[in-house]
Amino acid sequence: MKNEKDIDFNKVLNECKEYISLPENLDLITRAYYYAEEKHDGQYRKSGEPYIIHILHVGYILANLRMSPTTIAAGLLHDVIEDCDVTKDELAKAFTPEIAELVESVTKIGNIEFKDEKEYLAANHRKIFIAMAKDVRVIFIKLVDRLHNMRTLQYQSPEKQQKIAAETLDVYAPIAHRLGLGEIKNELEDISFSYLHRDKYYEIARMVDSRKAERDAQVSIMIENFANLLMENNIKFNIFGRSKHLYSIYKKMTTKHKRFDEILDLLAIRIITETEQNCYEILGHIHANYRPIPGRLKDYIAMPKMNMYQSLHTTIVGEDGMIFEVQIRTYKMDEIAERGVAAHWRYKEGQNRNQETYQKEIEDRLSWLRDFNMITEDIDSDAENYMNLLQKDIFEANVYVMTPKGRVIDLPNGATPIDFAYRIHTEVGHQTVGAIVNGTLVPLNTKLKTGDVVQIRTNKQSTPSEDWLKVVKTAHARNKIRSFMIKKEQDDREHMITKGEATFKEECKRRNIDEKELRSSKRFESVLNQFSVNSTDDLMFAIASKSLSIPALFEKLDTNRTPIEDQAKFEKVFQRNQESKSRSDIGVKVSGIDSMMISLSQCCNPVYGDDIVGYVTKGSGVKVHRRDCPNIANEKSRLIDVHWDTDFDSGSYEAVLTLLSTDRSFLLTDLVTVVSQLKVKLNAVNSEVNDDKVHVTTTMRVVVKDAEHLRNLIANLRKVDSVIRVSRVIL
Repeated sequence: MKNEKDIDFNKVLNECKEYISLPENLDLITRAYYYAEEKHDGQYRKSGEPYIIHILHVGYILANLRMSPTTIAAGLLHDVIEDCDVTKDELAKAFTPEIAELVESVTKIGNIEFKDEKEYLAANHRKIFIAMAKDVRVIFIKLVDRLHNMRTLQYQSPEKQQKIAAETLDVYAPIAHRLGLGEIKNELEDISFSYLHRDKYYEIARMVDSRKAERDAQVSIMIENFANLLMENNIKFNIFGRSKHLYSIYKKMTTKHKRFDEILDLLAIRIITETEQNCYEILGHIHANYRPIPGRLKDYIAMPKMNMYQSLHTTIVGEDGMIFEVQIRTYKMDEIAERGVAAHWRYKEGQNRNQETYQKEIEDRLSWLRDFNMITEDIDSDAENYMNLLQKDIFEANVYVMTPKGRVIDLPNGATPIDFAYRIHTEVGHQTVGAIVNGTLVPLNTKLKTGDVVQIRTNKQSTPSEDWLKVVKTAHARNKIRSFMIKKEQDDREHMITKGEATFKEECKRRNIDEKELRSSKRFESVLNQFSVNSTDDLMFAIASKSLSIPALFEKLDTNRTPIEDQAKFEKVFQRNQESKSRSDIGVKVSGIDSMMISLSQCCNPVYGDDIVGYVTKGSGVKVHRRDCPNIANEKSRLIDVHWDTDFDSGSYEAVLTLLSTDRSFLLTDLVTVVSQLKVKLNAVNSEVNDDKVHVTTTMRVVVKDAEHLRNLIANLRKVDSVIRVSRVIL
């Protein structure tokens, strides 16, 4: 990327004339410059230079990237709306609506009200991505604007230097990388690095300089050897050494915990040739004469990166034991490697291609850019969440898989077929029932690898499973699943409330009670408090879900009985039950009472040693519940103290367990074996594969001696391979 220190409009115009010849196009650029010069007259930068110098640099870099006349003109005018009180309408009249729209889009990125710095940065960055998804020219102008600002960052205060450098490293450099703008990305990263970690920057720079002469000599010898080898085989080529930029060295040293001496591609050679066939021929000759390091061959020609980068990479051992990284590519590939999208869609006069066509072509080649439209569907969502989603799903994506039709989908490490399905379309994700990877049916929790061809099986009747949240890797898929669950829960709740209303009305009709009058009574209001529900809707939901029985509700609502009559009836039942039985045969006694009919509740199945409480029923004595049983949570008036009989020798207690596991062969066999080894009686077992086809739910009815026996069983079941959760069931 050319960096002209002394610049004027003639240099910009001359750069434009390298590829633009039509007078009307050159006139557009000239008019834009003089308009900007007039509007920015009297404005100066922190360096003391006239503001127009910055504008000239932006125009020059855009011309160097071979942008269209419209884009260059918009670049020259990019600050007039923000800094010169020019309206969009004025700009449209002076030039074109298209140029005015571009300038306004660039301006909007920086204009936003915010509560704090973090919110501002997230919201500002989101605007960048939304603008880019609509028209990639906006981000070209913004990137070039940021590049020149970074080149003159020394004139800012230390605090601003840190802020701008961090923002550039977090947002602008990754965008440049995704657009394939290698030169811009490297320069943005190195300048940011120099301000954010100055000591490390100069330390690495000194280490690179100290080895420069030695490295240059080694690279020169290897270049000469390669040149002789290729000339012998009559292959046309251009060959040169290349240096690693400092920030990439720093990243490898920190993220991969490597010493400076261990970074293999410090000694790097690039070979440029004419055709793809030449590339593979050159690779073959090099491997025939030098030992390649296993696992270091990467074919980005057959499988391009998401930013269109193509090249062959191999690492070899030289004759003196030195290690070299070799890149082999065509001239076209090399241009795209340095200038990405700008190189592929460089402006050529005479091409009749409108912006819509241009944007679609870019999206077709850059699959991740097309995904922006999917990810930015809900642009009113929280800006910080949006940025986190983009960071993980787009910027950190380095697994490239394909649809059967060849569309490349980029995903982060660990992504599964479910992530893939949601990236294709939300409804495809919701209806996923299976996945075929490379022709083989696989579980939905399979981790995808670069090169996999993935086909999703769907069923219109299927819906997402909550267990998918533990499987998916992308925030996009996770958000879609959660949204579905929330909506489903709301829909189910509304359905249950309607069902409860119908049940309540039927019961009123059966009892010859005026339903409307009853619901408007004070007694109805008091019942809500007695059953610990916040609203009538909650009450109706409880009726429908059977967590509240209709008889219990209407007993409280019975207006023909007084509380004194209730108490008398309760005492009568209590007295009758006292006479029924002298001692419990289940190991439970009632405090202060020798005779009582006592039985264990079948809803929570208490086991000897559990924390228990008694519930006085009407005609069935005392039912013993676990104290945490939700079925007696609202029955305070009928609860009595009970305890386990310490003189009770032994008993047998049934408990119901539910297990969630990952599906695998012989799972049920292993579970039953554990039960048998612990001398636990198994009354029943049922195991079903969940809707996600990944997990299995197993229900067991077991008979144990006491709570300790049961806890030991649960602990051992949890140790079984692929078991995720074991819990007791309350029916």
